Amino acid sequence: MLNFIDTIAIGLLIPFIGTTLGSAMVFLLKNDITPRLQKLLLGFASGVMVAASVWSLLIPSIDMAQEQGVTFTWMPAAVGFLAGMAFLLLLDSLIPHLHLHSDKPEGVKSKLKKTTMFIFAVTLHNIPEGMAVGVVFAGMMEGVPNMSVASAMVLSIGIAIQNFPEGAIISMPLRAAGQSRMKAFMGGALSGIVEPIAGVITILLIQITLPILPYLLAFAAGAMIYVVVEELIPEAQDGAHSNMGTIGVALGFVLMMVLDVALG
Repeated sequence: MLNFIDTIAIGLLIPFIGTTLGSAMVFLLKNDITPRLQKLLLGFASGVMVAASVWSLLIPSIDMAQEQGVTFTWMPAAVGFLAGMAFLLLLDSLIPHLHLHSDKPEGVKSKLKKTTMFIFAVTLHNIPEGMAVGVVFAGMMEGVPNMSVASAMVLSIGIAIQNFPEGAIISMPLRAAGQSRMKAFMGGALSGIVEPIAGVITILLIQITLPILPYLLAFAAGAMIYVVVEELIPEAQDGAHSNMGTIGVALGFVLMMVLDVALG
């Protein structure tokens, strides 16, 4: 029987495990992922993140604000959401990174290798995912209504599911760029290590002051939506086979919605 701390530790590590398993595909697949499959997987990740932002973060943020007696129950969700978007916009402007299928680096100028900046790009959008898991586990720890072990685990598993294809999308291009299979695997896996770290930091913040929980729930949602709009959807819709990205969004959204409603 797992104790409380073990459950939280496992929950925080599950998304990282998903990324690691996906990155391990570099040992099993000989060629790079086909454009059709890549767009399908990018769309799928987008759908999961949008559904998780609504059902696991924004709705609980509004419900908790109501229980706290906040006059305008939408205020914490609105403020937190915009703050999350602004935070990722700031990181996007400062951290040197390179998006998939792009030769133009973003962020401050640097002499980093393209492969390193590509890993930074994925690491950047893993931060809000780790925060999302951490904030829901923190709510569970504080006994917030509608936040249970089941709901926290559902979010963690949902993000891990979309991290699996993301891990492969990272490691396979690194391999195609000339990296050894082990280095490509390590690059993909390490991009996900930021998730449990972000989760722990979020939990510690909420331990200091519980009233900010509705804001942090929406903050994580805003940060995740930023990643979807800024990176995942454009990459899924760029060039041919954009319909595969659309199909992926539908599948990912429905899967995460069903998991959250049925099990959470």
